[in-house]
Amino acid sequence: MKLVVADVPPVLFAAARFTLAGLILFAISRFAEPGNRLRRKDVLPILGLGVVGITLTQTVFTIGVSLTTAANTALVYSTSPVWGMLLGFALGIERPRLAGVLGIGLSLVGVGFIVYGGLEFAGTSLAGDALILAAAVFWGSYTVLSIGLLERYPPITLAAYAMILGGLIAFPLSLFDPRPLDLAAVDSTTLAAAAYSMLFSSAFGFAAWGWGVSRVGANRVLIYQYLITLVGVSTGIVVLGESFGPQQLIGAAVIVAGVYLAKR
Repeated sequence: MKLVVADVPPVLFAAARFTLAGLILFAISRFAEPGNRLRRKDVLPILGLGVVGITLTQTVFTIGVSLTTAANTALVYSTSPVWGMLLGFALGIERPRLAGVLGIGLSLVGVGFIVYGGLEFAGTSLAGDALILAAAVFWGSYTVLSIGLLERYPPITLAAYAMILGGLIAFPLSLFDPRPLDLAAVDSTTLAAAAYSMLFSSAFGFAAWGWGVSRVGANRVLIYQYLITLVGVSTGIVVLGESFGPQQLIGAAVIVAGVYLAKR
């Protein structure tokens, strides 16, 4: 995504990426799950899920990625489990416990270390990190809000509907992007990165995530956010040559400890 948004307006990329990925999943679901059609009573709930998980999460996330490093993105985004837990508290799904409250506090402290420590390096910004944090809140909420719908729809079908609806709603927002699309600047590397993001991160990733939530629950699945952090940070350093200082390392350790404590 970091490679793509260097040449493509972020919101337009988010809208196109998830609309196309949703259409791919929809075509697959027609063959794999032909009897699962969208019920009229579920149109608004799935529309709301698409707005939270796609329109809000992915437009804010994609803009944030364009403003900060991939390493900072992966670290700050790893706090999404604690925001899902907070929503679970608010909805009465989970009962707040001392360990959970302490874990949430630790995660916020870790974000502070990462944001403050990353300001000295090129490619990071307070605005970008703040947008990624907002995206983490939306994603944690999406995972919790999808639980009820996953009891009525298979993961591929639910992901397809949410991605198509959320992606289409994001297209009008792209009109407010001040940077126009320059097709001459889009090369083969950008196209390959966009295809990878659409097919694997979006289509496969969302369907697999929903499948996991439907099998083992949101809490256990959110723990795998750690792997996103590990891959995102290491790839940003190795492939993009991003800097990673001691304060960011401390922040990463504090976030991992906080999320682990919150989700015990």
